[in-house]
Amino acid sequence: MLRKFERELLESGWEEVEAGIEVKLCTSPDNANETFLLCRSAGRKEKDDAMVNRFLNRLEAELGKLREQAAQGTLRDRHKAERRIGRLLERNSRAAGLFDITVDEPGEEKDKRLQITITKREDRYEWVQRTNGNYILRTNWTEKDPKVIWEKYIQLTQVEDAFRISKSDLGIRPVFHQTQDRTQAHILVCFLALAMWRTLEQWMTVCGLGNAPHKLLEEMREVKSLDVLLPTRDKTIRLRTVTTAPQALKILLQRLKFPLPNTPKFIKM
Repeated sequence: MLRKFERELLESGWEEVEAGIEVKLCTSPDNANETFLLCRSAGRKEKDDAMVNRFLNRLEAELGKLREQAAQGTLRDRHKAERRIGRLLERNSRAAGLFDITVDEPGEEKDKRLQITITKREDRYEWVQRTNGNYILRTNWTEKDPKVIWEKYIQLTQVEDAFRISKSDLGIRPVFHQTQDRTQAHILVCFLALAMWRTLEQWMTVCGLGNAPHKLLEEMREVKSLDVLLPTRDKTIRLRTVTTAPQALKILLQRLKFPLPNTPKFIKM
């Protein structure tokens, strides 16, 4: 799909919607009722480049070993060589299209060895490097502001994440409801999760901590609550304590104006 927008990828006219993310509105080449939003992310490009280069280097090294084995005469069966090449391409699929590989069978002479030719497609590699970090959003919405389209898309992904919270964050497998009441209750729980998520996001934004609640929750994992039981002659005393947060987390909590309790709390049993 990105091939259809090669010219737009290279031209100017990009608008920044967030730090490191730019978008551009494109008309559909086939359907006038559709709109395409071309997006590129610096962070995503860095990740894609690292992944492609890792697969590329590994595949190039493994193919080089096969070529050496063929040249030394330890690999003479063409079908076996092709099967091994196929498995390598399958395991390194992100870089599989960057090479042209041919296997030539030996002639009738016994000392003639199998020949494996490996050609790196520099044009394909350049195209991959150019398109890494780019993706397309497709919609039939008539909105003309690319920033509005991108923001609505982000909200949609957040709604989808809210409905996956039972699997991702709670570790609960899907529940297949049999009645309408249970289905509506499930939707309500997911909606409440989304509302709490958006509240935390806005809270962080107001405090100047960005808008990535996932990172904050990862930091909060360091905080533990512990109940201490003190048996006495008449009853058992339960005291609830909270671990001391690391210095970096203390700074975050101060920015949020959310101090942790520093004294044990008596819990009635």
